[in-house]
Amino acid sequence: MAQPADDGSADALCRRRQRRKCVASETPKPDHSMPTVEKELNKKGDFLVDYEEKVFPDIKADPGEKALVTFHTVAFEGSISIVNTLTATRLQRKGYETSILLYGPGVTMGFQRGFPTLGDEAFPGHLFVNQRLETFMKEGGKVYGCRFSTQALYGQTEKAFIQGIRPISPLDVLDIILMHKKAGAVIIDSWTV
Repeated sequence: MAQPADDGSADALCRRRQRRKCVASETPKPDHSMPTVEKELNKKGDFLVDYEEKVFPDIKADPGEKALVTFHTVAFEGSISIVNTLTATRLQRKGYETSILLYGPGVTMGFQRGFPTLGDEAFPGHLFVNQRLETFMKEGGKVYGCRFSTQALYGQTEKAFIQGIRPISPLDVLDIILMHKKAGAVIIDSWTV
C-alpha cells in the first residue's frame, strides 16, 4: 500500500508522528544497568602483579663500558626527570661509567632549590630530583650542565648548580654525546616537548 504524499499539511504531520511512534516502539531499549563486580576490594599489602618474575637476564657492564643519560626537559614537568635519574643511578650500579648531561631546559634539574631557604623541602618530594642527582654523584656518577642554557635561557650563574655538577661550554654538549657514541656507550636521551 502506497504512503500518502507528505504535502506539509496537518494530516501529513500527523502521519509522520505516527510513523516515529511505531519505529520508537519497535526499537529495543538499551540496558543501562551496571554489571556487578564480585571481587574483594584491594587492600594494603595485596600483590596486584607478579613483581618477582624477571624475564631478561640481569646485565652488568663489562669493565670500561660507559653510559650517558641526557636531559632536555624542565625539572618537575612530567616524570622523565625522576624516571631517568633513577635509570642513570641503576646504570651506575650495574658497573657502567655513567654521566648525565643537562642541557637546554634540563639545566633546571641541576639548580639548587628549596623554600623558605635553599635546601629546605617545602613538601615531601619537593627536592626529589636534587636528591637523586646528589645520590648519583655520591656513587661516582658525573653530571654536566650547559653554561649557555644556564645564563642565556634561565638567567642563572654556575653557582646555582648543586655542588658537584660540572658546568660545560655549549660546544661540549655535542662533543660529550659524540665521545660516548665513539666509545659504544649506552645513550638514553630524555626529551619533553
